[in-house]
Amino acid sequence: MASRNPSSRLSAISSHIQHNPAAMSSSTQDANQLPWNPNNSKFPSRKDLPHIPGAPEGAAWVWGKDDQIGRLNLLTPQRVKASAAEIETGEMIRLDLPLNVPTKPAFNREVFQHNIKTLVENVAYDDTYTLNTQSGTQWDGFRHFGHIESGCFYNGAKGTDFVGETANHRCSIHHWATHGIAGRGILLDYFHYAKTNKKSYDPYTTHSITLSELQACGASQGLDLRPESEGGDIRVGDMLLIRSGFVERYHELSPEQRYAAATRSHGDICFAGVAREEALKDWLHDCYFAAVAGDSPTFEAWPVTQNDYLHQSLLALWGCPLGEMWDLDTLAEKCRARGKWTFFMTSSPANMPGGVGSHANATAIL
Repeated sequence: MASRNPSSRLSAISSHIQHNPAAMSSSTQDANQLPWNPNNSKFPSRKDLPHIPGAPEGAAWVWGKDDQIGRLNLLTPQRVKASAAEIETGEMIRLDLPLNVPTKPAFNREVFQHNIKTLVENVAYDDTYTLNTQSGTQWDGFRHFGHIESGCFYNGAKGTDFVGETANHRCSIHHWATHGIAGRGILLDYFHYAKTNKKSYDPYTTHSITLSELQACGASQGLDLRPESEGGDIRVGDMLLIRSGFVERYHELSPEQRYAAATRSHGDICFAGVAREEALKDWLHDCYFAAVAGDSPTFEAWPVTQNDYLHQSLLALWGCPLGEMWDLDTLAEKCRARGKWTFFMTSSPANMPGGVGSHANATAIL
């Protein structure tokens, strides 16, 4: 059969793309073509990021000059819809600790307070909360931690955008709330892997989890931790959860031990978490997770030396939401029992204009 002429083929391709937006999703993103298309399936590596005038080295401020949601841009309608295929049984698992856990937050944060207000005795009641949004299960918003050397927060925001006479809503948590957070979650139960492989440690110590250890953990769960574009199991827009054992250990300690651990001086507070090695930074960046979270109060191994905070890379440079103190114990048990470590996940941050962070209000649906 004779081939169609070039104009006919172009017309057919154009029609196909117009009626099938996902057809464009297999393309590779040109690093220098800004803003990036979030529906693409392959993006530049950390070493190939474009230079953005006025931005710190390594900044991935690539979604538009007025962007407020960073890598949540990757949670496109197409990806959210596709992620719904992860739901098999419909079982829901809450990923937040109770609001009053921990009873004494670390880093001298305020203790959560709950009071009942009587409106009409035996008829009607209200209640009031007093809380620091970082006191328990939390999202660190883009206002929480900036790039130390430049003094910039995500996408060029400054502290004067948050407080003072010129305060506005740049990088406010409510932008996440109005966009929404839902998609495919993937859990790495590193704590279980370490215990079963004679690598036991105390989550209340500085135990650094390296990339090679995460890869071995993933392999033990049947996961290839390379990006899907390289033949692995990580999809663009996945939300990564890492269980390092903090919550399990917290419940093993006495109230006195918990209080003593939480009230250590800032420099003496220790928690297990991911390492700050360059290989792990490359992996976290190049997988293009829409968000990352863990069960420890810091996500990264603590304390941090030489101001080399992974927080500044994730939040300020890459615009990647960062969750801490998530309750992953029940989820780990359920995933292990069914032999499947991916699931549908949703989170509803507080719709607070000007807000810095939020409790996660997160649920996994199996």
